[in-house]
Amino acid sequence: SVVAVFTGKANCPYYAKAELLADYLQANLPDFRVHKITQHPDKWEQWLHEICEMNGWEHSQSPIIWRELLDRGGKGLLLGGVNDFLEYAQHYYGITSMMLSEEMLDIAEENLQVHIEIEKEEEEIKSHIKPLQIWITSASSPICYQLIPLLANGEVFGMTTEISIHLLDTDQFKEVLCSIVMEAEDMAFPLLRSISKHTEIDEAFIQADVIIVLDEVLLNLEVQSLENYIREVSEICQVYAPLIEKNAKSGVRVISSGKTFVNLKAMMIMTYGPSIKPENVIAVATSWESAAKAMLARKLNMNAAGVKDVIVWGNITGCNYIDLSHAKLYGYDSAIWGPANFPRPLLNMIYDSEWIHSEFLSAQSSLSSRISHCVGMLPAHALATVLRYWYHGSPPGEIVSVGILTKGQFCIPEGIVFSMPVKFQNGNWEVMTELEINETTQEVLGRLAHELIQEKLVALKEIKELHPYAADNITI
Repeated sequence: SVVAVFTGKANCPYYAKAELLADYLQANLPDFRVHKITQHPDKWEQWLHEICEMNGWEHSQSPIIWRELLDRGGKGLLLGGVNDFLEYAQHYYGITSMMLSEEMLDIAEENLQVHIEIEKEEEEIKSHIKPLQIWITSASSPICYQLIPLLANGEVFGMTTEISIHLLDTDQFKEVLCSIVMEAEDMAFPLLRSISKHTEIDEAFIQADVIIVLDEVLLNLEVQSLENYIREVSEICQVYAPLIEKNAKSGVRVISSGKTFVNLKAMMIMTYGPSIKPENVIAVATSWESAAKAMLARKLNMNAAGVKDVIVWGNITGCNYIDLSHAKLYGYDSAIWGPANFPRPLLNMIYDSEWIHSEFLSAQSSLSSRISHCVGMLPAHALATVLRYWYHGSPPGEIVSVGILTKGQFCIPEGIVFSMPVKFQNGNWEVMTELEINETTQEVLGRLAHELIQEKLVALKEIKELHPYAADNITI
């Protein structure tokens, strides 16, 4: 079968002549098919230039016609313009066009009107389907680069949900943002309505539905103190939070991610943005969960996807505790046989208890090192996973660790962002307070909470010293 592709300016009389002859051939020849692409006159030159450049053709007039063989790949064979097509039709099929100039002009005018009406209809349909507005801060980071395809392929928000992505960063990263925008546009994701770069802080978070905060401070305690880094994070959030309150939608969801101070970023955004719903601000711990599961799977010589319900407690990118007391194994090859959905308690399967208490717990520092050196794939996947759960629910019965504002759960003091076990359902999350924790874990949680309270005190003290009036309403 031959497919003839016809494209031209909607108001071009020569396109009208070629189009009518093509319609006649399609109606009378069983193996001849027509595919038409009508372009608005304003867009024609640019479109023609791009199609010729892509295929290595030289052609400057409307229409441009080529043929493609359905059963072969590769680029099409250029036929040329209207005269070339008339010769082709005469030579191969013995058919020509007798259309008069007046008829050509009438049909060209009609084509233009139809094209404009179709464009209007499409715009109207698009205007009713409002895309989800996603803002990403510090968007020049590798995490953002890895995250965009995951957000745009439809698996996170749904295969019918269009999204608009807004990349925010400082002016020095303008070129990086331009490159990311161009590359994402070239990938032509069907659900990505638009992607744009922003370097003006005042226009940040306009109409935002989701905000992903990726800002980092690169820790080097030989250069400056931890207190200075904490102050730096607080000052970033003191800029962001009022802009979120002013520009974002009232139900905006804010996600803190990255390699440093993810709990503190979430905490400070809530502190400086009191009208932002606290339940809509979370910190992502999934990278730690994944790295711990992979380490356990290597010890057990099994697939990491079968390790479930590992809990990350406390300060996600600081002092945290990896709790295995509820962890389960699925699909583990052992003496006990069961169906694929049959769980085994992980601690019963690792007979080397010394490894758990020495190597695994001491290996948390190596986990921290692994995560801090990853190039973006792991945290991007972690973010995409948590967002998908937030919008569509987490797997039933499965534990997800998330940093949230405490309200006294598990006897943890109120008012800090602390990672704990939750489940997602119906667009919300719920703390799994029904989980029993032993005395040892309770003691560890107390110590972790104390450290997070100290971090919060330092952050607020530093800001109050620098901006005494701006921070009047903040209580410690």
